[in-house]
Amino acid sequence: MANAAEHSTADGHAGVIGGNSRLGAARLLLWALAGALAVRQAVAVLRVPPAEWLGGFHLPGSLPGSGGGSGGGAVASVYDVGQFAGTPFAGLVLKPLVGLAAPSLEVAWTCVTLLFVAAIGLVAARGLPDPVPRRTALLAAPVLTALMMVSLPVREAASPGRTAVVPVLLVLLAVFRVPGDRPAGFLVGLAAALQPALLLFAPLLWLTGRRPAARTAAVTFAAVTALSWAALPRDSWTYWVHHLAGTGLGGAPDGLANQSVHGALLRLGLTGPVEVLLYAALAGLIVWFGLRRAVRYARDGQLLLAVAVTGCVAVAVSPTGWRHQLLWVLLAVAGKVGKRAADRRVWPVAVVLAMTLPSAVLLPNLTALAPVRDNVLLLTAVAAACAVPVLPRSSPYWRDPVPTDYGRPAQARWSRVPLLPFWRRVLSRPNLLLELLLIRVGYSLYSHIRAAAPTSRSLAEGNGSQILGIERALGIDIEHAVNHAVVDTPWLEAFFNFYYTSFHFVVPLTILAVLYWRRPGDYRWARASLGLATVLALAGFWLYPLAPPRLMPGLGFVDTVHGPQDLANPSYGAMTAISNQYAAMPSLHFGWSLWCGIVIVVLAPKGWQKLLGALHPLITVCAIVATANHWVLDAVGGAVVVIAGFGLVHVLSGPRGLHTSLPAQRGDGADREAPVPPDTAPAAQPVAGSRP
Repeated sequence: MANAAEHSTADGHAGVIGGNSRLGAARLLLWALAGALAVRQAVAVLRVPPAEWLGGFHLPGSLPGSGGGSGGGAVASVYDVGQFAGTPFAGLVLKPLVGLAAPSLEVAWTCVTLLFVAAIGLVAARGLPDPVPRRTALLAAPVLTALMMVSLPVREAASPGRTAVVPVLLVLLAVFRVPGDRPAGFLVGLAAALQPALLLFAPLLWLTGRRPAARTAAVTFAAVTALSWAALPRDSWTYWVHHLAGTGLGGAPDGLANQSVHGALLRLGLTGPVEVLLYAALAGLIVWFGLRRAVRYARDGQLLLAVAVTGCVAVAVSPTGWRHQLLWVLLAVAGKVGKRAADRRVWPVAVVLAMTLPSAVLLPNLTALAPVRDNVLLLTAVAAACAVPVLPRSSPYWRDPVPTDYGRPAQARWSRVPLLPFWRRVLSRPNLLLELLLIRVGYSLYSHIRAAAPTSRSLAEGNGSQILGIERALGIDIEHAVNHAVVDTPWLEAFFNFYYTSFHFVVPLTILAVLYWRRPGDYRWARASLGLATVLALAGFWLYPLAPPRLMPGLGFVDTVHGPQDLANPSYGAMTAISNQYAAMPSLHFGWSLWCGIVIVVLAPKGWQKLLGALHPLITVCAIVATANHWVLDAVGGAVVVIAGFGLVHVLSGPRGLHTSLPAQRGDGADREAPVPPDTAPAAQPVAGSRP
């Protein structure tokens, strides 16, 4: 572990003390966050009615009405109901628990599972390869624990009868905390008895020189399995022979919960001998490449990464690799990927997003993307095991990545705001994968929050009447006249309908793409202002639900885009299922178009380009009024949030002039702009946390 001297500041002892106090406070806050997330998860689980919760065990005596223990109604086998997916050994261990009272078992199971998750975070943090920066050493455990608490595997692992957290903790204890090979091998054997694919850790131990531990693991697994055969012969036959290591138990093998290669092939429609042969071939390749990489990482001193890779391989090649067994993937962020400091965040961000968000958030609901969307966790595990180019510790970039180029610092504003250091002007082009991930996830979250905004019809219509009254007082209530004038002119109606439905997303995405490629500094400025404007608009949707003109009864507006709406039906037909119909103030249709116009007018080099940019918001405001989708004041609200977005960027990171950049240089300039003159550019610094 790195010592404090390595990280002392230029201020000497006072700097170390100040840094220690700040790190200590941050550590406490992160542990408090992890605790709050654990409580949230416990509350979600404990809300399940006790009878239903115990019914999920599907063990003898646990079914509702059995009265617990060995009372009437008990089933003869742990697999008779078909929902228990654990091994016979797991069933043998869990059977005594069904004698507990339902509330006691529910509370105990949930609390112990979450405590095990915290233990995994502590042990994994101690397994990071030396040297570890002091900040990482202090904050890794609470950060990892908090991430695990919100991850999909832990959210499912707290359910009854699922023991996926226990094998992870047993393996980590065996590798990092238990002295001696035989005790370590015993723990690995127990983990494999609960999840047979984890027997792959025995070859890892053997190939890394811990042969006594590997032998003990194999012997323990065989002994425990034999004990289970003796105690539960019928269940053991069902699990190992009839269902081939549990395939089909606990759910359909082609269900989305089975994130293994076998499950993915079944979802693709492959069956029979062809599927079996292809599964065997792919599993063999994944084991070959994954174990070779794991051994290489272990010999390189990255033992935590080796453990994570082996765990990912085990779940991927298992006949049934359930989502709650994929906690190994989060441990794979221990590896450093990328030579540039700016790229170091891409792999951790990708893993965290894949492990914490539903696949529908990560990828749009398109048929062509279904094979990827349905197998996001599997693909992440396979990538961690076989594809992601983790740097060896011998690489010169492992401790000293290519630093990030920063522009001339701006005069500080709002110096008391602690987030300001993150707004330094970065001159190099941002990582494309990271940008695409953040844009997609950001838009998906925006859509979900917008859809969840208040949808009270009476409140929205009351606010619509209020807006109409204000416009009449100001003399700008032109919506009805414009709407009917357009309806009476078919070609104009067709034009505005096309413009309204076609350019809302295309133009902003095109501008972002062009700026990313040609002017990276301005891309960051424009992207930040658009994001802040959109966040401000979400606040408007929540605070002021508003019925647009087309949904105001008795006013005679014609919905030219969506067709006639049944205003007597509160749901307004299918449109309500698509989006929140009352998220109208402010109008982001106009707001985003105004953002496009401002960016083009400011940055476009030619006059005709500036003219087109200025016309876009003008045509858009005509379209939203003509199609009866917005009031005039909605457009004013859209302008306010866009201007506020640009203003916040200016306040936080300085004038846009400091963000301007020259076109990318040719040659190696694909990811870097022309340098800032030496007299104005500060010394290049790596991103925070990239070196000790």
